[in-house]
This record gives sequence, C-alpha cells and structure tokens, in this order.
Amino acid sequence: MFSAELKSDTLKGLVNIISTLIDEVKFTITADGMTLKAVDAAHVAMIEMHVNKGAFESYSAEDTELGLDLDKVKSVLKLAGSGEVIKMEQDDNTGKLVFKIGNITRCMSLIDTSGMNDPKVPQLNLSANILVPVEELQKGIRAAESISDHITLKAGPEFFELSCEGDTDSVSLKLEKDAAKIDAESDVCSMFPPEYLANIIKAIPSGTQVNIELDSDYPVKLLFSLADGAVTVDYLLAPRIESE
Repeated sequence: MFSAELKSDTLKGLVNIISTLIDEVKFTITADGMTLKAVDAAHVAMIEMHVNKGAFESYSAEDTELGLDLDKVKSVLKLAGSGEVIKMEQDDNTGKLVFKIGNITRCMSLIDTSGMNDPKVPQLNLSANILVPVEELQKGIRAAESISDHITLKAGPEFFELSCEGDTDSVSLKLEKDAAKIDAESDVCSMFPPEYLANIIKAIPSGTQVNIELDSDYPVKLLFSLADGAVTVDYLLAPRIESE
C-alpha cells in the first residue's frame, strides 16, 4: 500500500536530478519515506537519494517497491502547475500507480523491479571538503561547456577551482575562502567527464548549498539536500585518469 501527496515543484526537482543518470528507477518504500540507489549504464556515476516522509504533504505506506519510467512521470508533471499538489496512490487491484492532479487522473503501469538490484555504494574518505552555492558551480559549468572533453576540479587550503582547457581556449572558476567554505590540508586535483558533471549541477535547484568531497584521482562526491532537508542526495562521479 502506498498513498502520498507531494507538491509538483518537489517532485519535478527529484525527477530532474534522477533522470540525469537513468530513465527507469526503483524506489524502495517504507513507512518513513522512499529511497533509491542507481548507477548509469556506463557505470561512471551513481546516485543515492533519501526522501523522508516530511517532504510530502501527506504520506502513508507499507514496505514495498515501485518501479517507475521517469519519462512517463515527466509527462504527468507537465499537467501540473507550480505549487500544485499531486496525489499518488497505488491501486491494490491493478497494481498501477494512480496520479491525480486537480480533475485529471492518470493511471501508470509500474516497471518490474525483480531485476533491478541496488548498487553497492563505495565508502570513500576524501581529504578535501568544499561547501559552495550551486549558482557558482552553474556559472563555471556554463563557461566551461564545449571547450574540452574534461573538467578539472582542484582544491587547496585557500581555494577551490573548476577549470577546463582545450586546444585553443581555457576557462576557470576560482573561489577563495570568502566565497566558499573550504576544508583541505593540501592541494588535490581530479578530472571528470563534463557531460556528467554539467547535467547534475544544472539539475540542482537554485539556492542549494552543495558539499563537494574531493581527492586526487578519486571520485568526487556531491552532497546536497532539497525540501528543507527532507530530501538528501549523494552523487558520486568517477574520475577520468590520464594515461601516461
């Protein structure tokens, strides 16, 4: 059994973030909320999301799993205005998920989750920790797009830098300690594929503080919260290692 009401803006934010990696997702449902763990087809990036029941206008559930086609959910979201409440309820007879938006009812078939395993989240102890407004990261991404096939993240005790260097052009976003909270004992540096980094950073809503955990030639972790802390997201992206 699953029944919940959620503001359309919140659901849109969740779907936009998840769909940067995958189109089909399995939510694990409990009485306390929803969780998901997913990895992209190339096994380059992973996302772990926890949606506490406090993110919902109303929430009632027993332990179950819901497999969703996110493209279908996006089509439902197009029917809802900003701030409108969307009701979701699983039909006990058909097993379908029923969306209600105003006077519109949409019944959606669920995806079989039997073959959708939860990926194992690696435990990483990364040496640099940077807290930065997402707007700064989005500026850097916009400036770096189309310049090169990699983006470099650097951090040190006094700075954080997002840079990109191509054959003819280069660009850099550099933040000192007055513009970001930085905790790093020494300089660290890693390179990452720009499309993955750009897609997730663009999907993070304005006003969000992003915690970046970084180390040399290790995956980067982006951690942030939505819905006044009721939703937490951990995004992990593998580095691009240059051959000698």
